[in-house]
Amino acid sequence: MTQPATAAQKQAPTSDAKSAGDQGSSHRPGLRWDVRTLSLLGVLAALVAVGGITAPDEFLATSNLQLVLTQASVIGVVTVGMTFVITSGGIDLSVGAMVALASVWATTVATQGFGFAGILFTAVIVGVGCGLVNGLLIAYGRMVPFIATLAMLASARGLALQITDGSTQVVSVDSVLDLGGRDAYVLGIPPLVLIFGAVTVIGWLLLNRTTFGRRTIAVGGNAEAARLAGIDVRRQRLYLYLLSGLCCGIAAFMLIVLAGSGQNTNGNLYELDAIAAAIIGGTLLSGGRGTIIGSVLGVLIFTTITNIFALNNLETAVQQIAKGAIIVAAVLVQRRSLHGDT
Repeated sequence: MTQPATAAQKQAPTSDAKSAGDQGSSHRPGLRWDVRTLSLLGVLAALVAVGGITAPDEFLATSNLQLVLTQASVIGVVTVGMTFVITSGGIDLSVGAMVALASVWATTVATQGFGFAGILFTAVIVGVGCGLVNGLLIAYGRMVPFIATLAMLASARGLALQITDGSTQVVSVDSVLDLGGRDAYVLGIPPLVLIFGAVTVIGWLLLNRTTFGRRTIAVGGNAEAARLAGIDVRRQRLYLYLLSGLCCGIAAFMLIVLAGSGQNTNGNLYELDAIAAAIIGGTLLSGGRGTIIGSVLGVLIFTTITNIFALNNLETAVQQIAKGAIIVAAVLVQRRSLHGDT
């Protein structure tokens, strides 16, 4: 009597996990995803039109468009990692602090002595190391992601300040500085934009075309059902925070190239920008559904808004209010979408 019941119990969660995965997939609600993507593209096009009207000579200049894409690239790489974490039902408040710590650790005099490879390796390994600590605390220490990553935020910021003693660490490695120069552009595209494009493509394939992505969606949709279906939820969460740390390490190196220095203030409020970009892109804050393309469009929208406000000499306070309004609108749209599903 007990054996058939056990088999049934095993079979039921498998269906639940598949259902959770299907809810997060872009294949079943394809029409809605297309509409959302087109809506984001429409918003971005409207912003470009506004920029072209209010500051035509400056905004539409090739150099300014290259600047917008370059600035979007750094936070964009962070947002790709954040999208995976949020899709799994987690959160990472430490991404900005990890970028700061990785950037200052990679620009110390000792690290710069190893040249280009030393700076790149240090930035990436520090990011991955921070992600490992987050993952272990959350997955195996059973700490709430909000608390664990908040602790990492404080610790990483403090360590970055201690390393720099509040000063700016200037990069003297020519090969790193040259990567940010115009001579390094490929067909008019800055190298940092190419890196962002590569990370975006890899992230999209990982989330939508691999078992890793399906497991991420299943864990975010129903962690208990995913566990009963045979998914190692703790290990999956560890991998996701490692991925977030890796993205932060890459972003830190990109920021070093862009600024030519390392500072303990680097990555300030990146966590809020990354979360906001993912949310307006269509990733559910509660987990179970995520979209890399939507997150990238969210980053481009926020970066374009910042650029338009700067060109028109508008106050930062107004810019923050506009961003807040966009976030609220995106969350309300998500709630209507969820109610529509039920």
